[in-house]
Amino acid sequence: MATVLICRRFPRLSRVTAFSTTAKCKAESGSSKSEQEKEENPETANTRSESAATIQLLNPLDYRVLYNPSAYAKSRAASQQHAARSSGQALGDTFTSPGKAQVQHTFSNASSQALPSVRNALPKPKSKPLLKQTISACPSVAQTKEEAEKDKREMHDSKEDPRMFQNGRPEYKSLSYDKFEPVETLPLEEGDSILHSVAVCKGSQSPGTITDYFCKLSRLPVEQHAALVSEPRFNTLCRCAVKNIRLFSTSELVDILKACVRLVVPPTHPLLNACENEFCRRVWDMNLDQLLLVADCWRCLERSVPSYLSILFSYANMHWKDLTLPQFVQLLYIIGEGRRSPADLTQKVESMILKYLDSFMLEEVGAVCLGLFKSLSGISDHVMRKIADRVYLQMEDMSTYALVNVLKLLRYSRVDHLPLLKELGKVIPTRIPTVNIQGIMHITLTCSSLHYFDEGIMAAVAMSLPSKVTYCRSKDAAKFLWSFGCLDYEPPNEEEFYCSLIEQMHRKLHEFRKYPEHLLTGLLGLAFVKRFPEDLIDYALRDEFVQKTRGSKYELKKDLFTLSKSVEIECPSYQGSRLSPQLYQEMTEMVLNFAEQEIYVRPEIVEAVSLLESMLGGPEYVKNHMILPHTRSSDLEVHLAMDGHPIPFNLKDPITDKKLKDFGVSLTDDLMAQLIKGTSSSQSPVEVENEARTPGQEGREEAGTPNAGDSAVLSGGALLADARLQVEPKSECCLEVPPSLTLDRQPRQVKLAIQVSNRNHYCYCSKRLLGLHCLKRRQLQQLGYVVVELPFWEWFPLLKRTRLEKLSYLHYKVFDPALLSRAG
Repeated sequence: MATVLICRRFPRLSRVTAFSTTAKCKAESGSSKSEQEKEENPETANTRSESAATIQLLNPLDYRVLYNPSAYAKSRAASQQHAARSSGQALGDTFTSPGKAQVQHTFSNASSQALPSVRNALPKPKSKPLLKQTISACPSVAQTKEEAEKDKREMHDSKEDPRMFQNGRPEYKSLSYDKFEPVETLPLEEGDSILHSVAVCKGSQSPGTITDYFCKLSRLPVEQHAALVSEPRFNTLCRCAVKNIRLFSTSELVDILKACVRLVVPPTHPLLNACENEFCRRVWDMNLDQLLLVADCWRCLERSVPSYLSILFSYANMHWKDLTLPQFVQLLYIIGEGRRSPADLTQKVESMILKYLDSFMLEEVGAVCLGLFKSLSGISDHVMRKIADRVYLQMEDMSTYALVNVLKLLRYSRVDHLPLLKELGKVIPTRIPTVNIQGIMHITLTCSSLHYFDEGIMAAVAMSLPSKVTYCRSKDAAKFLWSFGCLDYEPPNEEEFYCSLIEQMHRKLHEFRKYPEHLLTGLLGLAFVKRFPEDLIDYALRDEFVQKTRGSKYELKKDLFTLSKSVEIECPSYQGSRLSPQLYQEMTEMVLNFAEQEIYVRPEIVEAVSLLESMLGGPEYVKNHMILPHTRSSDLEVHLAMDGHPIPFNLKDPITDKKLKDFGVSLTDDLMAQLIKGTSSSQSPVEVENEARTPGQEGREEAGTPNAGDSAVLSGGALLADARLQVEPKSECCLEVPPSLTLDRQPRQVKLAIQVSNRNHYCYCSKRLLGLHCLKRRQLQQLGYVVVELPFWEWFPLLKRTRLEKLSYLHYKVFDPALLSRAG
């Protein structure tokens, strides 16, 4: 049996299931690796200085480690390269670090030079074995190229990738800046001559000459640009341009701005300040092509220009009917990159999308969706479905980047489009190995946000991720864990998959200080599938981290509440940090207040409570509340004796309860007639039928309103055949329990937690329970409850049926003999 060090960074990984240990951890190998990684990630080293290099399991029975050595085998050079990227990479849209190209170039040269020197040093035939050994110990040129290609594929350039659509039509050349446009390089001598002229003339040149100087200097070799921008004579030229800014024609001013883009002038440079002010002044004298080109240059310079964009949007609003297709797409790109959506354009944008939808190229469809997504623009379900209709028919011809942009908007608009999702399951799994990590994350997150489970997609993601995991930002790792946990899916390579992601969470621990929501997202995803890395949980529940969550733009108290209470129930031996009692009380009150206003009053729940009270004997036999407030959904609690009779327990006020009992449990002739015949002596069959209320449409939490399960409607005849109601008036004022439930046992009780489920508890178009609700039922069972479900595909259709049919169904559910046998 191989000895393995797994999940080295988390000393206490709690997995609350039955485990059998088949792997050992080597402390020796762990210590040397730990020292190496302290150097690679100095920010995270201190947080784990006291961690042991072993895994302590709460219940180490039947724990299996599936270890694949080849999945972790990397050359030392590749490991250093990945570590440098992990520690130096800033969290945000861009992945490319400034020094990346240089690092790759140096690495390639070193490798290619090392091999010839080895060959030259081994002239004698007897040294051949040593030659083989030495060469095998060094990375080959092929390996280096493979690593470089992998890095290139994984790197996401947030400035260039969204601009791919601009290559599709020649019209975009007048609307956008093309950094790849070939320009003739200016000799250094001529550049020095220009700077000399600037120094001699000291600003006396004409606007045309100044513009010509900027254009020529921007054609100097790229490696000279940084030195030029800091050159005093260049600053003299900039001051001269600022002084004469109003004398330039608009085309000259545009040329100067394009030269600044080529030279990578800092976004806060005084020359750019003057240019922005002048362009804002001239907007109404410019044409739309010029306005869009200038806006594109500001994007390339990474300069925020809210005033200019506001004026641009006002101009576009006035000339909306004149927009050509390329102008419209470029405008949406600018809107997205500016991260703001002009409210008065929303309706016009939708009408223009419908106008040009069939004429868009597929890359343009992706660009439109990305612009709407980045600007958080609302889009109607109708337009989103039209876009999805266009995409799913041509998905195989669409680039993965454009497709991912469509999925982002689909997720944001929460529109369920089954044909697109099904086609995605056919097209995307084979592409996953070639998609960069951010693209894979968005694909996975779309599936989980829409509650759509496709095992082919999820398995492909799981198999590809361990080898790519070092490219994950903290956000990516957290979203992967959340998505798999939300869909309650543990892949075939689950140990390798979860181990790699949890270790990456440790590497990115310093990022969670700035983005605390990502840590909680990942830990909740792990909790859904019964995984509890205790050192990360301890960090998340510390007072200092809880304080950081208060500064987040997201409401994170509920997530802290769910995590902490789940650990309390499922990890009884946990000794780490816990939330304060005050926060527990605050969160419990907040959740219960929400439940009273939004959950307890739902028609399907109100109806179930009313019928159960009638059936069992009164309000004291049923309690509609949250047994586990941290799971954010309600339960109907019922207690049964072991002989099957209901036990009153909801006794808040004896006087009130007595009045309710007298009012609610008297079995009159009318009630008996209604139970037996389905009608009351004072009501017609039509009136009784109308008593069944149709529940209001469920608010879409994340995934629309799927129609799964409607085919499983229980017909009245079939239901009555399966669950006949045997009733006689009894002194206990409750329905008689079938003889099969009478058991000769000591008086004990069974606590039922009745779940009135809805569509949003399940994956889309399936009966696969989502992770949060799996967690809830698991914890209820651990606390001694027997979970009984009224699934929406049975209960919702019954709400339109007769009272007798509903009572018969509830009687069958509550007095199921299997419940008592399981509890016993």
